[in-house]
Amino acid sequence: MTLKKYTIMKKLILAGILGTLLFAVSCSSVKKAGDAQSNRSEFLKMKGDFQIVSIEYDKQYKIKPFDEGADAQCFVGSHWRFIPNNYTGAYTLNGGGNCPALTQPIKFEVKDGNTFMFKKIQDGTKAKQNTVGYTLDVINMTTDQFSLEQNVPFDGSTVRVVYNFERAGMK
Repeated sequence: MTLKKYTIMKKLILAGILGTLLFAVSCSSVKKAGDAQSNRSEFLKMKGDFQIVSIEYDKQYKIKPFDEGADAQCFVGSHWRFIPNNYTGAYTLNGGGNCPALTQPIKFEVKDGNTFMFKKIQDGTKAKQNTVGYTLDVINMTTDQFSLEQNVPFDGSTVRVVYNFERAGMK
C-alpha cells in the first residue's frame, strides 16, 4: 500500500468516527429537546388558579406546612396561582380563626413531570438569591386537578403529607 492510499484511508476512518460522534450528539440533543417539551406540557397543566381542597396526613402530628407557622388546615381552601411562562405564582391563605391571612409569591418548577419544586420570594429579593425551597412529588396530575406529596422528616421517620388541588371554580 502506498503512502497516499494509507493517508486517504486514515482520513476516511477519521471522517467516519467524527460522523458517528456527530450523529450521537445530535440524537442526544433531540432527546433533551423532547424532555424539555414534556416538562413544558406538565407546566401548562398547572397554568391558572387552583385551590387546596383537602390535606391528608396522620392527624396525630401537628403539621405546619412551608414554614408559615400556620396549621395544615389553614391551607385547606387556600388559593394558588401558577404562571408557567415565567415560572412564578403565589399562594394566599384566607385567614380566620387561628389562621393568618397572607399572600406569598413563589417561583416554581416541574421537573421530569413528577417533581414540583418551589421557593418563596420575599419582597426586595430576586429568586436566584433565595436558595431555600421545597420539593414535593406530583401525583395524579390532570388538567383540572393534581396532588402534591411531601415527606416530612420527624424523629427518625417520615410523615407523609398530601395536598389535593382542584382548578378554582370547579365546585
